Amino acid sequence: MSIAGGKSAMTSKPGLEVFLDSLLHLVAGKRAALLACPSSVDRNLRSSVECLYARPDINLVALFGPEHGLRGDAQAGKKVADSRDRLTQLPVYSLYGPSQRPEPDMLRGVDVFIIDLQDGGVRFYTYLATTLYVMEAAGKAGIPVIILDRPAPISGVRVEGPVLDASHTSFVGPWTLPIRYGMTIGEIARLLNEEAQIGCELTVVPLADWSRDMWHDDAGLPFVPSSPNLPTLESMTLYPGTCLVEGTNISEGRGTTRPFEYIGAPWLSAESLADELNALALAGLRFRPVYFQPSFGKYAGEVCAGAHLYVTDRDRLQPIEAMLHVLQIIKRMYPAEFAWRPRWAAGLRRPIDLLWGSPGLRRQIDADRPVAELIAAWQPGLAQFQQLITRYMLY
Repeated sequence: MSIAGGKSAMTSKPGLEVFLDSLLHLVAGKRAALLACPSSVDRNLRSSVECLYARPDINLVALFGPEHGLRGDAQAGKKVADSRDRLTQLPVYSLYGPSQRPEPDMLRGVDVFIIDLQDGGVRFYTYLATTLYVMEAAGKAGIPVIILDRPAPISGVRVEGPVLDASHTSFVGPWTLPIRYGMTIGEIARLLNEEAQIGCELTVVPLADWSRDMWHDDAGLPFVPSSPNLPTLESMTLYPGTCLVEGTNISEGRGTTRPFEYIGAPWLSAESLADELNALALAGLRFRPVYFQPSFGKYAGEVCAGAHLYVTDRDRLQPIEAMLHVLQIIKRMYPAEFAWRPRWAAGLRRPIDLLWGSPGLRRQIDADRPVAELIAAWQPGLAQFQQLITRYMLY
């Protein structure tokens, strides 16, 4: 009996299960490493670590963890040390510690590298960069990579936002992609392997019974948060837009029960802001006045006023476009209080520019120019990207 998480009568089968059912010959006689996260589970909520380790015909020799760690116990931005897994006693190498890339010593004794990550379908979701870095390191070491594909959680239909400027590549923007790229992790890996000229020996194990128009709950699979600050599918739906708030002095709701669904600051008026935002009549979105006190993050321990974002129609919602309007309204209402987060160190780019992929958003809002201009500016690059991805789609 599987634990279904959605409304679909059909339950998709993640790449993990397809691999275990019929593709174990890919690792026969080889020493395997596994990169996984808390949401790397089968339909019965068994972790891929447990599933692979329990099989006598799989020689699992090392584990790797992304941001938040293999078991998801580390907060955002917290460096994770290497460790030993309590369940298997295997070494766990952190890809969010002193290095974000596998070091040669970590790959010694590994013949094949398995990746089983639930990404967010969003450029600044760091599992994308981690996947790319593993592929690069494995390619240089001559180690084949197997990706166990998982659903695009916010569907694989829509692409949205500007294509990153190559001069702004970073861990939250590892390649020239739009913010929302409309592909599964397996599909985007296929694209990066060719277009970024990684050239590793890559095998993607596809999902069974999944189509591009499915959201995560349509796939009938249990939703397990891959990040402690994205606890629900609704927070992930808003995340392509509300993550941009991280680049400002407004709280994005970290330290509350509704991260990336609440936005606010001590100096905002909740009722006035919600009224202004609702007057925009943004597709698929409503705003409720909210008061909250973050337990950590921005304004920890202070009462913030702001807006609770409610998704009323996720298929019509354009979260990135919506957040441009939100930021512009707040900047207009509070020009003296609103600010962009400063550079973390001399020579580094501003956080908002790294998230956006260029200085374009910051300059547009600062100049109080129409949001429509910015949206129009990213359309040519987005159209080119939409043509490109058809070569790499699996579904």
